[in-house]
Amino acid sequence: MTASSRDRLEQALAEIADPAGEGARACLTVYADTARKAADASDARVKSGTSLGPLDGAIITIKDLFDVQGEVTRAGSRVLAARNAPAAADAEIVTRLRDAGAVIVAKTNMTEFAYSGIGANPHSGTPGNPADRARVPGGSSSGAAVAAADGFCEIAIGTDTGGSTRIPASFCGVTGFKPTVKRVPRDGAFPLSYTLDSIGPIARSVADCANADAVMAGETPSPLAKHALGDIRAGLVQGFPLEGLDAIVGQAFPQALKKLAPQWKFADISLKALDFMHAANARGGIAPPEAYAVHRKLLDDAGEGVDPNVRARLLRSATVSAADYIESVRDRQRGIDAMDVVFDEFDVLVMPTTPIVAPKLDEVATPESFTAKNTLALRNTSIWNFFDVCAISLPIKLGNALPCGLMLVGRHNADRKLLAVAAAVERQLNA
Repeated sequence: MTASSRDRLEQALAEIADPAGEGARACLTVYADTARKAADASDARVKSGTSLGPLDGAIITIKDLFDVQGEVTRAGSRVLAARNAPAAADAEIVTRLRDAGAVIVAKTNMTEFAYSGIGANPHSGTPGNPADRARVPGGSSSGAAVAAADGFCEIAIGTDTGGSTRIPASFCGVTGFKPTVKRVPRDGAFPLSYTLDSIGPIARSVADCANADAVMAGETPSPLAKHALGDIRAGLVQGFPLEGLDAIVGQAFPQALKKLAPQWKFADISLKALDFMHAANARGGIAPPEAYAVHRKLLDDAGEGVDPNVRARLLRSATVSAADYIESVRDRQRGIDAMDVVFDEFDVLVMPTTPIVAPKLDEVATPESFTAKNTLALRNTSIWNFFDVCAISLPIKLGNALPCGLMLVGRHNADRKLLAVAAAVERQLNA
């Protein structure tokens, strides 16, 4: 018999409060009282036969950049915590989750302003990776991935601008989904990039991610279609996404492909459309100048009160010209059109989520080492934000010493099909 929502909530609250765990660093605000009321209400609905659906009673956390009425939205920043006014209303996705009966237990830690793939935060502390507490959790949705992996919740809601759901999912051994941008409304989410920000879930299963995605997209959750992998056209991305893999990823990724091979055949593909992304990035990219535009006045006011690694990244975009930014936006649209043609031939593309496992904290202790590891962490995932497609990271657990991820990429706006294929891959990997 499935435990009640209240019982599962109490277990999550106990895990968060455990002084030997990462609850204090992963969960910045805990909503114990309101969560208990929501869980009790859900249990009452279940007893009366009026359940609101698969998220009714689910224990959920939300990233620190989502508005909650009456609270200051910090986005991982002590500067914003001190200067922002309380939010006038809940973020749209928070409203949708509550309306579906979700029990929101906590707000989770994150990289300041959501601007790195490492997950470090010098203000509120960096939650230790569940696989090895001496390693980073990945970011920017750092607390979300730790919460999902450590049992502080059943589903964690994060954001993904260059990989911020998929990188921490890969590093922490859970599943992270990045939807097509327009799928989920961003009202009430503190921005990093007006063009690339997307909102997605991190959980321990594809089904949980799919249900949360459906609710946030304003759809009625339904079971995913069942796909035979032999019917799915898969492209194995060649070139730099497969280069420079560390020892663990370099062994685990081929092992995952080998386990899938009896059911699934892969065709190698080199993506010419990547030339558009490289051209845009050479001019300064899209997300970096947009992030600088969001934060430039705050940087002037805050001085050294911002994480120095985040501050340095933001300031590097101060000299990107409007002309270069506009041309990069045009290159992105050309790239989106070219990538759409690729998905006439393939249903999904396959590659490692990250070329490295989670670095140790002392491996990102200097600005130089931080930049090097951050660049590697973001390398594979950020491709797909540029092309505005959907992507998911599945954990590879085949005896590798540390977690890493298998990334599946689907066509723009084909999110439900990608999730269904991911569920089939998940079943085969776990068989």
